[in-house]
Amino acid sequence: MIVIHHNPECGTSRNVLAIIEASGERPVVIDYLSAGWTRGQLLALFAAAGLSPRTALRETKSPAKELGLLEPGVSEEAILAAMLDHPVLVNRPIVASPKGVRLCRPSETVLDLLDRLPPGPLYKEDGALLIDAEGRRVG
Repeated sequence: MIVIHHNPECGTSRNVLAIIEASGERPVVIDYLSAGWTRGQLLALFAAAGLSPRTALRETKSPAKELGLLEPGVSEEAILAAMLDHPVLVNRPIVASPKGVRLCRPSETVLDLLDRLPPGPLYKEDGALLIDAEGRRVG
């Protein structure tokens, strides 16, 4: 089973979801902006992905700057608490599969979590080729 913590407004998140589905998987899609996060959920995802609240913080297109979270000395605990209050602060998408958990930025990171690659050609959200017409990874 694959789980994607997804923001439908995010082009990278939409592309990662499309890649997963093109590989033949039917992921569990969690719209975390609607569902929110729990402390335990975030801590478990971050630990599994090798992230900290600071490294998982979405700095652009979020209220991170306005909340003072980009200032030196802001604790990991303060960032985590802000993420619970403002789910958009968590960078996305985060994907969990039997092969591991990753923050899938850039979108091709998700390819390492799949049992089989989707057929090509397949492109990133910026138009760059990820998988060629013969089904081989590019780059």
